[in-house]
Formats: sequence, structure tokens, C-alpha cells
Amino acid sequence: MSQSRFPVRAVLFDLDGTLLDTIDDLADAANRMLADLNRSARPREQIHSFVGKGVANLVRRCMTEDTHATESEIDQALTLFLAHYATLNGERSTVYPGIVETLEAMRVRGLQLACVTNKAAAFTQPLLRRMGLDGYFASVVCGDTLATRKPDPEMLVHACAVLGATPAQALMIGDSANDALAARGAGMPVLLLTYGYSEGMAVDTIDCDGLLSNAVLALDRISVI
Repeated sequence: MSQSRFPVRAVLFDLDGTLLDTIDDLADAANRMLADLNRSARPREQIHSFVGKGVANLVRRCMTEDTHATESEIDQALTLFLAHYATLNGERSTVYPGIVETLEAMRVRGLQLACVTNKAAAFTQPLLRRMGLDGYFASVVCGDTLATRKPDPEMLVHACAVLGATPAQALMIGDSANDALAARGAGMPVLLLTYGYSEGMAVDTIDCDGLLSNAVLALDRISVI
């Protein structure tokens, strides 16, 4: 992969698996949901591989992976999950190392920042506040902000419009194929963090413009315009 620098005025960040390690809260909510339905708990690492396309997809996979569930049961499970997650959201989540330093440095450089996530706004905004990250983002685009979600590029295009940048003037930082595909569709470069939730896919197999073991490394790849 090229180590070229990207001339940008805006940087877009994914949330789960990029800014925050939220898997313990998600796994706890999923297993409480399964217990309510008299189903067996799933291992944390398996639930980890279900994260990436939003809560509805996570719940569906918890209910149907290696077993069977009706649509009615899946709908019931989603209602239960949302109730549990509303209570647990942020309880055991942590900010990844290097994130605060990266956001601070980008803000000092005058970059416009956005958070673009498939998580619903009802969970995203309280989570960002609880983790002390809400003040960094001039735009927060959530899974229910538009009619589409990542990997559709429209969320990224919308974030850029709010920030006053074109997609070509922005950089996406994420952790999964969803982020990479959305960025490619929007026409912007994308860097992927190696520690996140890539739905069980090896992150080094995903088409992107570079891999980062820590978000601070993105600072060396950016030229502010």
C-alpha cells in the first residue's frame, strides 16, 4: 500500500471498533436478550464478528447463526436487545488508545471532524457524551439520520456537506469493509484500524489506502488544505 499523504480539510470517523471498544456492552445486551428468550448465550468473540452492519443485523445473526428463528421471534429479540442496550450503553465501553490525542491534534490543525456510524442516534449521542468525545465532532451522522447506511456512501457524502468539504477533500478512518466500501463509493481515501470489528474478515484483505495500528499514525498521512 502507498504511504502517500492525503490533502484534506475534513476527517470522518467510524464509531464502534474505531473510536470506541463497545463490544462488552453489545455482548452483554445480546446475551441478556438471548436469556430472555431461553436461548443459549453466545461467546463474546462470536458476537464480536457480528458487529458492523447495525443492531438489527447483530440481533438477526445472534438469532439465526447455526439455529432457526422466525421473523416474529427476531422482531421480539430486537425489542429486547434495544431495551437492554439502552441500559448498558457505555457501561463497559472504553476509548481506544491514541484516539483522544488524534482528535486533539486534528482539531489544533483546523480539520473538520465527523462521526459516521450505523448505530442509531438514540445510542450514539449518549455514548459520545458519556465517553467524553461529543465535543470533537461538528457532524454526527447516525444509522437513522438518512434512509441508507454504510456501506452506502450517502452517509459520508452527507457528513462532508455538513462540514463544508467535498468527498475528495475528506478522509475516512474506520475498521471494516463497510467503511472502506462507503469511502470508495463516495470517492474519498480510507484508512483502516487493525484492532476493530471487521465482521470476522481479515482487515488486511480489505481494499483500503492503508492500515493503522493506532489512530495517531493517521496524522502522518494528512496534509491540511
